[in-house]
Amino acid sequence: MTTDHRDPSPSRSVRSLRVETQDVPTSADNALQPMDHDLPSSSKVYLETDGLCVPMREIRLSGGEPPVRVYDTTGPQGHDVREGLPKLRKPWIDRRVARGDTNFSQMHYARRGEITEEMRYVAIRENVTPEFVRDEVARGRAIIPANIRHTELEPMIIGRNFLVKINSNIGNSAISSSIKDEVEKLQWSIRWGADTVMDLSTGKNIHETREWILRNAPVPIGTVPIYQCLEKVKGKVEELNIDLFIETLIEQAEQGVDYFTIHAGVLLRYVPLTQKRVTGIVSRGGSIMARWCLAHHKENFLYTHFEDICAVMKKYDVSFSLGDGLRPGSIADANDDAQFGELKTLGELTEIAWTHDVQVMIEGPGHVPLHKIKENVDLQMELCHEAPFYTLGPLVTDIAPGYDHITSAIGAALIGQYGTAMLCYVTPKEHLGLPNRDDVKAGVIAYKIAAHAADLAKGHPGAQTRDDALSKARFEFRWEDQFNLSLDPVTAKAFHDETLPSDNAKTAHFCSMCGPNFCSMKITQDVRDYAAKKGLDDERVLAEGMAEKAAEFRAKGGALYQRSADARDAKGGDAE
Repeated sequence: MTTDHRDPSPSRSVRSLRVETQDVPTSADNALQPMDHDLPSSSKVYLETDGLCVPMREIRLSGGEPPVRVYDTTGPQGHDVREGLPKLRKPWIDRRVARGDTNFSQMHYARRGEITEEMRYVAIRENVTPEFVRDEVARGRAIIPANIRHTELEPMIIGRNFLVKINSNIGNSAISSSIKDEVEKLQWSIRWGADTVMDLSTGKNIHETREWILRNAPVPIGTVPIYQCLEKVKGKVEELNIDLFIETLIEQAEQGVDYFTIHAGVLLRYVPLTQKRVTGIVSRGGSIMARWCLAHHKENFLYTHFEDICAVMKKYDVSFSLGDGLRPGSIADANDDAQFGELKTLGELTEIAWTHDVQVMIEGPGHVPLHKIKENVDLQMELCHEAPFYTLGPLVTDIAPGYDHITSAIGAALIGQYGTAMLCYVTPKEHLGLPNRDDVKAGVIAYKIAAHAADLAKGHPGAQTRDDALSKARFEFRWEDQFNLSLDPVTAKAFHDETLPSDNAKTAHFCSMCGPNFCSMKITQDVRDYAAKKGLDDERVLAEGMAEKAAEFRAKGGALYQRSADARDAKGGDAE
């Protein structure tokens, strides 16, 4: 597919794409069930301010309780995937083109003191002022990944002074998956809360797969361009070069990719430092560049031509995601010289990118035990000048294949609390295989928990509102509200209904764990009702209740063990 370079926001659909396979979405594949099938009692609402309509999801509650509004990533609903999403940003970009802009970076505008529509949009989403957004972007402490070609994007922000975001990885491989599958994974990811999605395709039809994804993506899309470069040279790493790389960057930037993972910090001198590692170099991009350096015994061409890459980035406002090609692949390798040497180089490259007003975030590990996590964040902030940190996990132990969405979410919550801005999800299939739709959901939910836990720990304004609403619903036995306020209402309801499936159980003041006589919340409510009836506070009613029970005990003779009424009847008298 070709695009006129003079038109920064061409009107596109994806139906004109020709692909070798017929396994692409059709009119019957407009994707998922309606949103309220997976998120009951939810509806899209829009906050309208100064001509902007910003989506939120509103969760309706029962019992006269006010609805709860939450951040929404699901994008416009009910569209035809062959046509793509509405082009929200086209008028904004057209105006900038008309006035003759050449550097379209959000950092460039922020440093000029300009507040763009994207900045105002994310300010509404984050409940902060546009000026605060502008200042964080200008400082380099936050980025708004927003390629001018990705006009379908609903802008979002990544920075440690905003909500912690999560990324979902999708993409085909030479072994499995199709365009249809990848579009479905995209839509499934954002339904459950992914803030960005990376297309890591390495199989057939990489360009076409990416086009289908971008035209249907309301969230930023990232890629690793070196993967497609390697496909173009038929897997021969030594034939990679900067001209091919720049050509591929432009191809992907023209399509609308919002951020590129570029492994420019894998330097020749760092490669020997990995020799004694337990797991060596585990990053695909890192291993590709390390092999190229050794094959030519030259410095990484992504490093030596970094300013040429910056020229492409600022033309389209593509953000750098400076890759951690030497991240540890096991806890034995965490925080070693190779990892931290590369991190220092990424800090140097950040400053170069900022001279071009190009936005930057820094990728991080990996596999790191709990006690070494904080050092990673502290050093990243120091060496990379507070550019947003974007980390995979980290996995805090290596003993749980099949459950690494859990081992990594533990580390993700902690690293998020310390200041990481975005968390890259891990699925149960990590290290084992290509994730399917169910794996994607499991990974996203695990990371939504981690990100939210970090927001709570950081005291982010409004973060606790949903927790408090759910806790109140739980205490008041409003079961449907409890389900609907959860991250995954369908699963919560299914677990409840395994043992108490009837409709009456949805109003019962107990669950199957404690039963009707041992529910602590019911007992607490009984105490409160008793207190209200007696006109007493909780402390006094507890004292009175204890006194009454003591008198009852003495009246029955003070025996430590007493027969029940049934036992007395069976013996024909009272217990001795």
